[in-house]
Amino acid sequence: MIDLLIPTVAQGLLWALMAIGVYLTFRVLDVADLSVEGTFPLGAAVAATALSADMGIFAAFVLATIAGALAGVVTGLLTTKLKIPALLAGILTMIGLYSVNLHVMGKANVSLLRVDTVFTFFTDSLGMNDDIATLVVGLIAVLAVGFFLYWFFGTEIGTSLRATGFNPQMARAQGINTDTMVVLGLLISNALVALTGAFVAQANGFADVGMGVGTIVIGLASVIIGEVLFGSRSFKNCLISVILGSIVYRLVIALVLQMGMPPNDLKLFTAVLVAIALSLPLIRSKIAERKARA
Repeated sequence: MIDLLIPTVAQGLLWALMAIGVYLTFRVLDVADLSVEGTFPLGAAVAATALSADMGIFAAFVLATIAGALAGVVTGLLTTKLKIPALLAGILTMIGLYSVNLHVMGKANVSLLRVDTVFTFFTDSLGMNDDIATLVVGLIAVLAVGFFLYWFFGTEIGTSLRATGFNPQMARAQGINTDTMVVLGLLISNALVALTGAFVAQANGFADVGMGVGTIVIGLASVIIGEVLFGSRSFKNCLISVILGSIVYRLVIALVLQMGMPPNDLKLFTAVLVAIALSLPLIRSKIAERKARA
């Protein structure tokens, strides 16, 4: 059981960064952003290309994060300046990034099997095995991002961003430039998603142009599962819930695979799981109404 638990939790921590990015747009900004399916492989492509060119681990992460942030800005400008609906703007960015990712890598995939990554530092220098190294790296990354976001959203800019998602009319009445806040929120969200792509590419040992398919569903599953199981009473609680939701989602997937589900059915299973989780509040309210009538 331990052999299954440690790598599953490690993967859950790595993907939690992406889930946080989805949470920022889906819950905080109240925007359905599909560009994450393009920015995830973008981060992987940029990081893998940088590492293959011996630019170093730090440069790979920085460049991947900047690339994701720029993609988020593109989506934000399409939405705010050109008045394209956010859903369609995200789709346009996602489609455009497919070609960008091919140009970045120069081909459909880049291998990292003989390249030093952030994980090889822990395995070679500290003597950890691959699973423990992934767990440690994921934990460090989640704690660093979590503390930063908790601090940032307590600042004036952060509260303005939250106000924009909660009530845009009220935010504008308070003198907040809501267009700027939307662009900023998409920038942060897609930067986190691209950063996740950089981590996952190094953990998997390759970057592939098609590795972003289904990313939005995985992120939504983590967010919804976390909210249903652990609540959403405050912003700090929401961050923790999303992280734990990502871990729970990975545990569920691992258990389902152990029970013999074909890997080809995982996307369908995830879609059904998200649909059930989204319908739970309605089911609970119906049950409460029937109890009240009884």
